[in-house]
Amino acid sequence: MKHSSYIILSVLTLAMLLVSSCSDISESERLEYVKPEVQGRNILIEDFTGQNCVNCPKATAVIEQLQQQYGADTIIAVAIHSGYFGVHNSPTQVGLATDLGDTYYNHWGIESQPNGIIDRSDGIMPYDWWTNKVTYDLEQKAQVNIDLTNSYDAATNSVSMLVQLVGSDSTTVSGRLQLWAVEDSIHAYQLMPDGSRNDAYIHNHVLRAAVNGTWGDEVTVAPGQSETKSYKLTLDSSWNPAHVAIVAFVYDDNGVKQVVRRSIGARQTANNE
Repeated sequence: MKHSSYIILSVLTLAMLLVSSCSDISESERLEYVKPEVQGRNILIEDFTGQNCVNCPKATAVIEQLQQQYGADTIIAVAIHSGYFGVHNSPTQVGLATDLGDTYYNHWGIESQPNGIIDRSDGIMPYDWWTNKVTYDLEQKAQVNIDLTNSYDAATNSVSMLVQLVGSDSTTVSGRLQLWAVEDSIHAYQLMPDGSRNDAYIHNHVLRAAVNGTWGDEVTVAPGQSETKSYKLTLDSSWNPAHVAIVAFVYDDNGVKQVVRRSIGARQTANNE
């Protein structure tokens, strides 16, 4: 009987210790679901432009001012040379217009240049409206995080891309992931606002190619979940790898959810100027 009492007492003591141990764990020490940290919202400006467009340098000046104010990693511009004022490359001149750019120009119904689309929402806008639109969009939350890693292989003149998408909002994002190759510091002529021709003009963030098709790949990302995709692109021999970057963005019918830009990481050499 005495032995049984000891057993009962031991069981009760152990139970009390377990209860006490659980109750002593603070709220901060208990395991909880932690939402992914939301990336700062970046802005995509699709700048429909052309080398024969005399007012297009004015739009470029607006982009440069916005990038100086907010940073080039936040204001991500893509110059889409296209349409009536676009110039295609030829043996006699450097032209920056592409069939891809013309596809976007026609799809969005661009009727004049310069004009732009910001975050693929609120339609086509003249350049003097861009600042107000950018200011508003910067106050919105990014609905998905994009982690883009590029690796350049000089031997094959190609870049491998790894994209990880992480849902960061309370709503599942179902849309498309688009990757573009863009190039900076291209020397090519440009007609200027005073009507003159500037043969030493430097063009930046010029759309060169779509990595994963004209409209990208379908993606669905739930809050706190991730999706990873990989791509590879062989660069055109006329591009300078040291000046090439990849722009990645997720969009749906309501607009762009997030956008990032990353250099491909090619080193500058004596032949890459």
